[in-house]
Amino acid sequence: MKNTGVLLLAIGAFVAGTAELVVGGVLRPIADDLGVSIAMAGQLITAFSLAFAIGTPIVVALTSRVGRKTLLIYSLAVFALGNLISFASRDLGMILFSRAVVGLAAGVFTVVAFGAAAKLVAPAQVGRAVGTIALGVSVSMVIGIPLGIALTEWSSWRVIVAGLALLATIALLFIAKLFPAVAGDAPVPFLRQFAVLKSPVLATGFVFSFFFSTSSSTMNSYLTPYLQSVVRLNTVELGYMMLALGVLSVIGSRAGGAWTDRWGTKRLLFGGLVSLAATLALLPALGGAAIPALAVLLLWMFSMALVIPAIQTYFIQQAPDRSNLVIGLNTSILHLGVAAGAGIGGLAAEAASSVQYHPWMASAAAVLSLIMAVVSVSRSQAAERIGKRNASLEPRRRREGRG
Repeated sequence: MKNTGVLLLAIGAFVAGTAELVVGGVLRPIADDLGVSIAMAGQLITAFSLAFAIGTPIVVALTSRVGRKTLLIYSLAVFALGNLISFASRDLGMILFSRAVVGLAAGVFTVVAFGAAAKLVAPAQVGRAVGTIALGVSVSMVIGIPLGIALTEWSSWRVIVAGLALLATIALLFIAKLFPAVAGDAPVPFLRQFAVLKSPVLATGFVFSFFFSTSSSTMNSYLTPYLQSVVRLNTVELGYMMLALGVLSVIGSRAGGAWTDRWGTKRLLFGGLVSLAATLALLPALGGAAIPALAVLLLWMFSMALVIPAIQTYFIQQAPDRSNLVIGLNTSILHLGVAAGAGIGGLAAEAASSVQYHPWMASAAAVLSLIMAVVSVSRSQAAERIGKRNASLEPRRRREGRG
């Protein structure tokens, strides 16, 4: 698949992904600079996530008629402005506001990017296009976050947000110059757009998406302490392992998109979720056996990255005429799952004073995701059969009507 537009969207997704994830790695420098606790600095992550989760579907619905290129440009402009406000501010309240602005802009860009990518390619290549966008986010884990942390060691965390503003501006200019015009969705009244929530297929789809994200976050949020306290990696070994996990995430995102097109969304969803649940269930039994545990963790990361393009493609296929809104809602659901997983993991870690059994909690959430995925896909297939049967009966009904 060769498509300049999709590659530009992936670059923008890389910038948005870096903005979301990098702050977690530099909380202490931010806290020291602002004279606040790490817990207070951590609210910068909360502000970003809440704006992303709550504001994105509303803005996407309100701007459904706007051309996708125009919306991409405006979202990047707001993203750059928000980061410049962070760079210039010395007050935590103003920086919290700017992080919310950046979160909303990043959310709108990401959702519009997934929807636009699906319109730039043939139906048989949608999975690969979506996987390319997801690849941009995965690359931010491998390159963007470590680079941001290194820049903080060299200078200041403010260099990171200034760099994000610069990268967003560059991406904006390239999109303005090279990205093709892509129409918005068909005009539908604002409130009526949310009627998609009444669809049993989509409703159960959002539930399996939530449990998938909860599973991922329960493990991801406490992965570093798990590797240190359970697998007993030292600092150097931890760095190499995080790099390896990032590389597997990139490979998984790319493979997930291509395999979705080749083998179908259903097979990728079911296979990836089964692998996810199995690897997580196995981890605690391995205890401190480093090499087996690390091998299983690498397979877990690959499986998790594999599922993401399949999930987004599934929602695009279920509501092609409302793809931007549905992807926006799903993205919000994913972020709510992140919050739920981090919260559950935190409560469990505090209660048990250990993260050894976090994989079992994450595995349970993955099993729930698999069950709901089966329900959603079954309902989708049933609706498809009814639609085909009605279509086959339509000529007969017309003849009877004329008679």
